[in-house]
Amino acid sequence: MQSAIVVFPGSNRERDASLALERATGKKPHLVWHADADLPKVDLILLPGGFSYGDYLRTGAMAAHAPLMQEIKKRAAQGVRVWGICNGFQILCESGLLPGILLRNKSLKFICKPVTLKVENTDSDFTRLCKKDQELRVIVAHGDGNYFAEGETLKQVEGNGQVAFRYAENPNGSVNDIAGIFNDKKNVLGMMPHPEDAVEDLHGSLDGKFLFDSVVAALG
Repeated sequence: MQSAIVVFPGSNRERDASLALERATGKKPHLVWHADADLPKVDLILLPGGFSYGDYLRTGAMAAHAPLMQEIKKRAAQGVRVWGICNGFQILCESGLLPGILLRNKSLKFICKPVTLKVENTDSDFTRLCKKDQELRVIVAHGDGNYFAEGETLKQVEGNGQVAFRYAENPNGSVNDIAGIFNDKKNVLGMMPHPEDAVEDLHGSLDGKFLFDSVVAALG
């Protein structure tokens, strides 16, 4: 399985994601600069957390127009798996690869703490090793993690089984406790929590391994 991590100005979780992918796959992922012309042929494209372009305008809004995003859209349409974590989730929503938007946390404060996720849908390459309603202990670290979609869009997301995870205790005001969603084909996943920071004992949780191992089981 070959993977690539797209690095934007202001990304700061690409190293964590790289280590998690290397542990899971046994191979170092490609680190690809957002303005590079070429994206290697890979099975998985990961957009990491951070503060791309300093979160100017809206979180993820400028990164969504980065030169490489057009190629990522093409790859996603071809079935390549695309995974956006935290700022990556925001970028996927801003680019139109995922429905909805991420707003300021309800508290209007930055949140950094452990949370419990409930796995909502196991019918994907990202969650295939999980069980329905399984609880995963991971970390959130964001100021704009309040997922919102208007009525008809939310109805479609819920009705199509596109909700991947829900918060057991909602930290940011996300509608319907949504912590992560798929596109309609379920080859694109966006989530606010950081599974890459729950893959070894020193992290205090190994629950993130379920997601990385799921991808490897599907694509490896």
